[in-house]
Amino acid sequence: MGRIAIFTDDPGWHGKQLRLAFSRYGYTCEYVSLTECKINLSSSALPIHIPGFELSLPDAVFVRGVPGGSLQEVVFYLDILHALKVMAIPVYNDGHAVEKSVDKGMTSFLLKNAGINTPLTWVLRDRGEALAIAEQQLKKGYQLISKPLFGSQGEGVRRLEKMTDLFWLTSSNGIYYLQRFVDCEGKGYSDIRVFVISGIAVAAMRRRGTSWLNNVARGAKCETIKLTPLLSEIAIKATQALSMDYAGVDVIKDKNGQYSVIEINSIPAWKGLENVCHLNVAELLADDLIGRCIRNL
Repeated sequence: MGRIAIFTDDPGWHGKQLRLAFSRYGYTCEYVSLTECKINLSSSALPIHIPGFELSLPDAVFVRGVPGGSLQEVVFYLDILHALKVMAIPVYNDGHAVEKSVDKGMTSFLLKNAGINTPLTWVLRDRGEALAIAEQQLKKGYQLISKPLFGSQGEGVRRLEKMTDLFWLTSSNGIYYLQRFVDCEGKGYSDIRVFVISGIAVAAMRRRGTSWLNNVARGAKCETIKLTPLLSEIAIKATQALSMDYAGVDVIKDKNGQYSVIEINSIPAWKGLENVCHLNVAELLADDLIGRCIRNL
């Protein structure tokens, strides 16, 4: 029987679904926090210490969470992922994909570089220049979103709507990330989450927020929508630009009918998606990891 490590600090519903899905393929799963892993190069023991896998490394690891922390701590967690891949252990998503997606500045750059439509974005260090950009955009009638480079579920995100909001413009550890706000088509606020696995868009849903933040964790409602060829193509190209095994791609359709990719999540949740699309996402993920990444080694 094979064994898989699921890196997470909070298995929750998603961890249980993955464990169940892998068990149907004859694999057992252990939940492990990256905070408990070590690199040990002082003996003949395995160079990567993963609790529960002291005698042999797992057949694969599924990344369901990378803990926050200082720069050195986060780099260390990514080092574990990189080292496992060097040792030919499938890492799903691997450290490089996680790095690129958690860094909003790099995500925006890679999307633009790949020719994928994404909102106008500025990432810079100088506060005076950040204020000048914000003031210029507001005078032109545009609103801006200020985000931390690292973050999820809308934490630390602000909308700059008027000149007095500039008093609240603060950096995130010295860096300003500013993005032009996109007004979605129709009434209220919404965006689209497309779930992509191994280069295939498997499902999509609309998220309608109670405010301009459309995160399910902040109360957004999920709705089924048709996954069109164009929407699929955009989401697939976005995941390819960041070299991801799977991803949740956030897309917004503006009032002119144009799609823009606003974010890509390398550790996406899918409970809301399952509720409206009637898929077993964990089984699809397990099938892809085992069939493409383990059996094809």
